[in-house]
Amino acid sequence: MRTYIFKRLLLMIPTLLGVLTLTFAVVQFVPGGPVEQMVLELKGKGSAAVGGSESSGGGATYRGRQGVDAQRLEEVKALYGFDKPPLERYFMMLGRFARFDLGQSYYQHESVWRLVVSKLPVSISIGLWTFFITYLVSIPLGIAKAVRDGSRFDSVTSTMILVGYAIPGFVLGVLLLVIFGGGSFLQIFPLRGLTSDNWSDLSLIGKVMDYLWHLVLPITASVLGSFAVVTMLTKNSFLEEIRKQYVLTARAKGLAERQVLWKHVFRNAMLPLVTGFPAAFIGAFFTGSLLIETLFSLDGLGLLSYESVMRRDYPVVFGTLYLFTLIGLFTKLISDLCYVYVDPRIQFGSGGGS
Repeated sequence: MRTYIFKRLLLMIPTLLGVLTLTFAVVQFVPGGPVEQMVLELKGKGSAAVGGSESSGGGATYRGRQGVDAQRLEEVKALYGFDKPPLERYFMMLGRFARFDLGQSYYQHESVWRLVVSKLPVSISIGLWTFFITYLVSIPLGIAKAVRDGSRFDSVTSTMILVGYAIPGFVLGVLLLVIFGGGSFLQIFPLRGLTSDNWSDLSLIGKVMDYLWHLVLPITASVLGSFAVVTMLTKNSFLEEIRKQYVLTARAKGLAERQVLWKHVFRNAMLPLVTGFPAAFIGAFFTGSLLIETLFSLDGLGLLSYESVMRRDYPVVFGTLYLFTLIGLFTKLISDLCYVYVDPRIQFGSGGGS
């Protein structure tokens, strides 16, 4: 096992380098980088400054320099580090990442670490509630569907969760806002944010209730589409185990159906679900829906990543990519190790296989 873990840790290095190298190479050919944007901004300011200096006597108008001189352009390039060759910038980036220094944002003038930490509360709130509600509802529902396979209950619940899965979260969010957020019908839930403006003045219970009240619409829009996958995975996993020979043997020995289900079937059927918990749990923090965050004015990691890409804020783009990729690789390793914890019969050999 130690050899397997060591090999997996070593394999993370080329994987991480591959992701960063590919992204860095693509970025070199993307137009409209930070230097170009700053040049356009300087041109705009120059035009605005001289545009109103026309002579009132009808003489010629002084337009001033329309472009940016070479010295100023070099200063802009040096400001963003683009005065160095791409290969040198690439190795400088890798050197920072090796020290877990994610760099400084071009436009927000803050470290990437501080930006990520400042956005985490929103992403954690959305992700954690979505994760817990999804699994707390889907697993019991999937077990009930497996036990009642083919019944009317199974058919009705399958139709309901598949309809919910077919509706995009963003569309559902708009619909919820129109109906319950004061759009055209009722104004029951708040439109934006996770807390009210007077949140600091509320009592402890009032703060909790206000926070939960703000979460109702975004969590509903986020969680509804997640039920189908986990529910059907749970149902199919339980059905597969229920039909195996050891279940027939346990029933033949006279064990009660409830005892057969919870003592014998449950552990084996939960294997694919439990091993997916680490990835789902960690991913809940970092995979906040951009559209949901935008719709409900939630300033989380999804919105930060999108704005960074659009503004070509490369330190934030590469810093978050490095951080999320690293977390994803470790989460995958933990998920694989969970197989051994849940089912000791699974062993990883010297070749990394089971």
